[in-house]
Amino acid sequence: MKKSLLALAALTAFAGAASAQSSVTLFGVVDVSARYTEYDDKGQYQLATDGNASSRLGFRGVEDLGGGLKAGFWLEGSLSADTGTMPLANINGGSGNSAAIFQRRATVSLMGGWGEIRLGRDYTPTFWNWTVFDPFGTNGVGASTNLGLEVAGLAPGGSYGTLVRANNTVGYFLPAMGGFYGQIMQSAGENVNGNKITAFRLGYAAGPFNVAGAWGTTEVTPSVDGDNWNIAGSFKTGFGMFSAFYGMLEVGSLEQENWFLGYQLPIGAFTLKASYGEVDRTGVPTTVRCPTTGAGASGTCVAQGDADQLALGFTYDLSKRTALYGTYSMVSNSGTRFRAGQLVNNDAAYSSLGKDSTGYEFGVRHSF
Repeated sequence: MKKSLLALAALTAFAGAASAQSSVTLFGVVDVSARYTEYDDKGQYQLATDGNASSRLGFRGVEDLGGGLKAGFWLEGSLSADTGTMPLANINGGSGNSAAIFQRRATVSLMGGWGEIRLGRDYTPTFWNWTVFDPFGTNGVGASTNLGLEVAGLAPGGSYGTLVRANNTVGYFLPAMGGFYGQIMQSAGENVNGNKITAFRLGYAAGPFNVAGAWGTTEVTPSVDGDNWNIAGSFKTGFGMFSAFYGMLEVGSLEQENWFLGYQLPIGAFTLKASYGEVDRTGVPTTVRCPTTGAGASGTCVAQGDADQLALGFTYDLSKRTALYGTYSMVSNSGTRFRAGQLVNNDAAYSSLGKDSTGYEFGVRHSF
């Protein structure tokens, strides 16, 4: 009997030690809001998603290989919490592409004191500064990306699939180096326009300061490259956190310049947010380059001009994982057609350039 108890205790201890060497986590975010978006006096009410954070469902894990070496994986897919579906996206065009389940991230890594090597689909270095320094985290009607990252029709037969993420990437992340951080990325084009990227990001965060710069170039077509660079930073004070961003995107004759200023002020369970940004596009015809109705309609066409956006909002933390939020934004267009939020199945609202757009939403976000 004693031998059986000793054997059971030893087996339990061994199982505990083995499980300590490897872990797998299920995680996600569910974010739903009541939203109203308007462009040129044409509006739409929605039960929308991703107003405060991107709804998602994912799995991640780490295995300790010994000697300071670890292996890890990360699989993360988008979740349309308003309909209970996981949208399947055809990533970066191409007739040979299959619908992606884990379109947000799908990577495998080796990690150690020397840094991390990461393979798969991941955020591009040039996108990080957009989302890290935006008070609204590039989500909802107040996102800074409402004035950027929609560049359909840049070049005949071309596309730009690396503004947020890229497929087939090999990346390297620096280890902790006294406040310095950074990454480099290279992806294989695999005969898909707009997927071949070379990019890097380098930053420094210490005390109240955080500043980073990023640069990347993407093969939009075999004869046209897109250059994308930006610099951004934040500073925490007793009066809240201030942030700023400046970036430039160049594709052929197109030049798109973006900048925004942000502010966040925590007051108890509340966090007040505000941002103001502008975009200026030059070097493209004043006429729209892609249809707004009929076959091939996208509603995200390139037009020459400029626009600005003012966004105000708040979050109220009910707990560490659950929050209520509200956001209002107003976009003023001059020759362009940027919107405070997407109008679903309403191409008629895109038919006029240079009109104003507004949006507001109230929602709840829960992470697990």
